[in-house]
Amino acid sequence: MARLRPARTMSKLHSQSWSRYSLKKPRKNYVRALPHTSLLVFNMGVRKDTYDLEVTLRPMEMIQLRSNALEAARQTTNKYLETNIPQEFEFKVLVYPHSVIREHKMATGAGADRISRGMSQAFGRPTFVAARVKVDQAVFMVRTNKQHKAVVAEAFRRAASKLSGTYKVRTSSITAA
Repeated sequence: MARLRPARTMSKLHSQSWSRYSLKKPRKNYVRALPHTSLLVFNMGVRKDTYDLEVTLRPMEMIQLRSNALEAARQTTNKYLETNIPQEFEFKVLVYPHSVIREHKMATGAGADRISRGMSQAFGRPTFVAARVKVDQAVFMVRTNKQHKAVVAEAFRRAASKLSGTYKVRTSSITAA
């Protein structure tokens, strides 16, 4: 699938999502065919009860993240953690790309104005799915031990470079229950 528009054109949230795909009521669908999501793996690492640190990556603004950007950030983070602290972390993706992004594809180039006279404010065809993330909502979460705090912070710094917007890393201690 060709990436016609860069992510910066659709990363800001201006209004509510106007896309709907329903399995229970197919006649009420606004979107007839749902694009596939690139993000398929949500839990990585080893789950243990002995971890004492939880680190999350949180956006500082409302943003829309496409599934291919989330997948790139997930792969970057997981690869860095696997090479530096193998078997010593639990990594989770906490958002799911539900929102359907539509594009009205127009012809470009010389003479395109004579070819495509498309409707203004056209509905568009579904091209991507994205996760709509609020301010301070956790996108990624890693549980590990306190001595690996710097490694996780570097992994999240690399992940944030793959995503639109600005992010902060928040750490918290896990108390034994």
